[in-house]
Amino acid sequence: MKEAGCDDESTNGVVVMVEPYSQTEQIQHVIYRILDANLDRAREGLRIIEEWCRFGLNNAQLALECKHLRQEIANWHTAQMRAARDTLGDAGTELSHPQEEQRANIKSLLQANFGRVQEAMRVLEEYGKLTHPNMGKAFKQMRYRVYTLESTLLGYQRHQLLLRSRLYLVTSQSENLLSTVEAALKGGLTLLQYRDKIGDDTVRLEQAMKLRQLCHSYGALFIMNDRVDLALAVDADGVHLGQQDMPIAIARQLLGPQRLIGRSTTNSKEMQGAIADGADYIGVGPVYETPTKVGKAAVGVEYVSYAAKNSPIPWFAIGGIDPNNINEVIDAGAQRVAVVRSLMEAEQPTLVTQYFLSQLYRVKANA
Repeated sequence: MKEAGCDDESTNGVVVMVEPYSQTEQIQHVIYRILDANLDRAREGLRIIEEWCRFGLNNAQLALECKHLRQEIANWHTAQMRAARDTLGDAGTELSHPQEEQRANIKSLLQANFGRVQEAMRVLEEYGKLTHPNMGKAFKQMRYRVYTLESTLLGYQRHQLLLRSRLYLVTSQSENLLSTVEAALKGGLTLLQYRDKIGDDTVRLEQAMKLRQLCHSYGALFIMNDRVDLALAVDADGVHLGQQDMPIAIARQLLGPQRLIGRSTTNSKEMQGAIADGADYIGVGPVYETPTKVGKAAVGVEYVSYAAKNSPIPWFAIGGIDPNNINEVIDAGAQRVAVVRSLMEAEQPTLVTQYFLSQLYRVKANA
């Protein structure tokens, strides 16, 4: 190798600046350290995600995808990269951030580790291009697989929580909105829909943000009524649509497959249409007359019985249901119910929530 600044006949007299060999070797050593650290970081993050898929969700398919990704990453971890490791000399080992000291819930833990894996893979994609012609391409493909895994996992968790939910609170106008909702959450509520037909969008957005944060802090799902745009703006778990609202197919295009979409139905035709359109759950009612649905006739428990026999997806009986008639609805075949006034106007929402759940847990949910 010629020293920097020397002429070489092969370059027709052009002066070529060549890095000293020792400097090139030093740079390669640094690259190996970067690759080593991020290969470990990606595998560690995936292992944390894999453990939840395996033990928390009992989902072998998702756990297996995590395992396959970890093994593919390990195949790129060469002896040269491991030999370049210098833990004692790593200036970043003492660096930390307050947000890393604790996790609010499983969702935040998973999001943090998905972010960790994705960032590590982006580093591996770029620095890998300096080491192997196929490494950058391989980690780009793996990074997109991790994006898909994250979307699938989040959607799966939402659907699992939906399946476990027996009681669905739909909010109404209230000066004590947040405190009432939190009281219900303390009682075991796991599914909330924010419904506001009067306020302007500024108020709706502010309230929706607060309610979504509150629900997620209790591990509950937050659904936005009608408004797909606001659902996206506040990162809601889904949206509930009436018969006159946006078609489910359009909402699905906007929301993606990982968020939930519910549809109100009042008869068998609407039910079958919602199922065919891809709704994740449906409302069945109004079972009894209710001021929440002014001018809409009650469908009675007959439609509840029809839903119990014919709906392959989760459904919630709704409309005028309260502690006095809940057992009549259950006897008609309901395993899940949605309520408004009986909780929003309750003097003790926590106790009323617990009572509803105690009655609903007497029956085993199927769909």
